[in-house]
Parts: sequence; C-alpha cells; structure tokens
Amino acid sequence: MIVTKYSANGNDFILFIAQKKADRQELAKKLCHRQNGVGADGMVVVIPHEKYDFEWEFYNSDGSLANMCGNASRAVAHFAHEKGISRNGKAEFLTGAGVIRATINGLYVVSDMTPPRIIETNIQEDNEIWWLIDSGVPHLVTIRDDISEFDIKQARRLRHKYNCNVNICKPQKDTLWVRTYERGVEDETLACGTGMVACFVRCNQEGLLDDMVKVFPTSGDELYVSLEDGVYKFGGKVTKTFIAETID
Repeated sequence: MIVTKYSANGNDFILFIAQKKADRQELAKKLCHRQNGVGADGMVVVIPHEKYDFEWEFYNSDGSLANMCGNASRAVAHFAHEKGISRNGKAEFLTGAGVIRATINGLYVVSDMTPPRIIETNIQEDNEIWWLIDSGVPHLVTIRDDISEFDIKQARRLRHKYNCNVNICKPQKDTLWVRTYERGVEDETLACGTGMVACFVRCNQEGLLDDMVKVFPTSGDELYVSLEDGVYKFGGKVTKTFIAETID
C-alpha cells in the first residue's frame, strides 16, 4: 500500500486513498507508531463520494476516530488537489463534523471550518475559568498571560474529566499563541487546528482579538484564523514530506 506523509505546521498525518469504508483502527495504530510504523499524529483515508469531491475517515494515532481535524483538513485538501480528486484549486469534502470547503494556492491552504459551538463558559478548574467549545471536536480553553509552561499532568486530568482536548492560549493585539494537549494522541502536539480555532473563538467573543489574527502554535509556524461573513477560516502552509510503501 502506498501512503503519503504530510506535515501541517508540525501536526503530521498519513494519507491514502481507499474505495470504501472499513474499520481501520488497528491499521492507524500500526502506521502512526513513531518507532515501528511511519509515525504520525493521525491517519486520513480518502474515500469516493457521490455528492462531494470525497469523504474522509480520520483516525487519531491511538486508533480512535475523530470527527474533525483542522490541520488534517488542509493537508487532505492539498493531497486531493495533487491527485486530481478535486479541481480548480478548491476542495469540498465530507467529515464527521460536516462539509469542509478548502482553497488551495500552492502549499497554502485555507479551510472553512464547521461552525463552532460554545458549550460552557464558566468551568472552574485550578483557579482558572475554562470555556468548553466544540470547533469540530471539543476543546477546553483558558487564557493566560504566560504559556511558556504547560502542565501536561493537569491537561491529561482535564482531558479525561471532560473527554476533550485541552488548550492554553495567550492573546495579544493581532496575535494569538496556543498550546494544545490532544485527545487521541494523549500528549501536547506541535499544532492543532481546531484548538487554534477554539482559542480564537473565546478570545474574539471576549473582545480580546479582532476578526483576523496571526496564530502561533508550539511549532512556531505562523498561521491565520479569521471570522469572515460568519465563517471561521483557518489558513497556513502544508508540506508533503514523503511517499512510502508499507509492508505487512
């Protein structure tokens, strides 16, 4: 089987094409293993669809299914564009969270995210106020003046208590810094698209950020999140790192 490896600002994925849906949880765990597989945060399976350019199955590295992944949406849009599955620099595809529309311009890809849903705005944990926001998948978000330290033990505890991803963020003028502990990877990742969007939603709602900002995840790469005519857009560069043949 031929697979393609992509990195979306440090969030890395294995992608391949299949003709039908299947239970690929064990395959995801095998291929995403950092030592014994290709190594990745997640696996994306591109499947034909009658109405849209394609449908995806998204798996976390632990084999669990996820409805949405912002960085993977940009990587798979570029992959489909290169493969001729989508055309004219645009992609429209079905995820577990709904239909995603993306625009591809070279390596720069912008995804129109599914409408976020604010679930709770007053969760009190460890003397901080957390918001719970579903931006395709659920995220806890708190705002801090300094995010140089990220307590992974705390993040892991909150992840299991609320069954969600956990984010700390720092807004400043037109810039947002974000760190995310991802459910399904069970550690901090270098970037999380839905996490960046969730953090933007809170900061924008609280009047701390305008409708278009630069966002810097742990990888240090520069991305953009904006709110345009009611649509949340998430943009940045992706990198195709290599193509490989897997061996059973």
